[in-house]
Amino acid sequence: MKPVVSIYSFLILSTAILITAGCSELSEFDDNQIQAALNDSLLTTTESWDVDLTILKDGNRQVTIEGDYALNIQEKDREETRITGPVYVQLFDSTGARETEAWSKRAVYHAAKNEFELYDSVRVHTSDQRRLSTEYLKWSQLSDDISSPQFVIIVTPADSIAGRGFKGATNLSSYTIEEPRGRLLVD
Repeated sequence: MKPVVSIYSFLILSTAILITAGCSELSEFDDNQIQAALNDSLLTTTESWDVDLTILKDGNRQVTIEGDYALNIQEKDREETRITGPVYVQLFDSTGARETEAWSKRAVYHAAKNEFELYDSVRVHTSDQRRLSTEYLKWSQLSDDISSPQFVIIVTPADSIAGRGFKGATNLSSYTIEEPRGRLLVD
């Protein structure tokens, strides 16, 4: 990993020091305006290569993500990590067993919402031979479900179905498709 602090953040902080030092006779109003502008514009970025990210929950591994490159962006109201790849994601159950795997070309992790978004050629495989394919997928850690407003294809040992507007469990044991298309075998 090669962490790099954004030169942009350094320049903003340097400018703030120069403005404050050079303008000691500013009114309180002007000083507050300058501080508000500087606080709104602070941006920190960090870059990493050969990414291997692990998220723990109650001391147990919940998710791992691997990718070629990650850009972490931190602003006042936003913190996200953009990962390009190929991206490989593993989700683990409460016992530590791998439950679901996913692949995509890129991903975004929104730390404040505990959400992952996977983009471009998304494939999901579960431990019980269920598969999903789509171009976009969102996973919420808090509710532990996945969703996509786009076209999805789900293949299970018993059937296959396709359609738009998917929402379901991360292990694909239960799901809903708003506009389904496909075949279903009923015993």
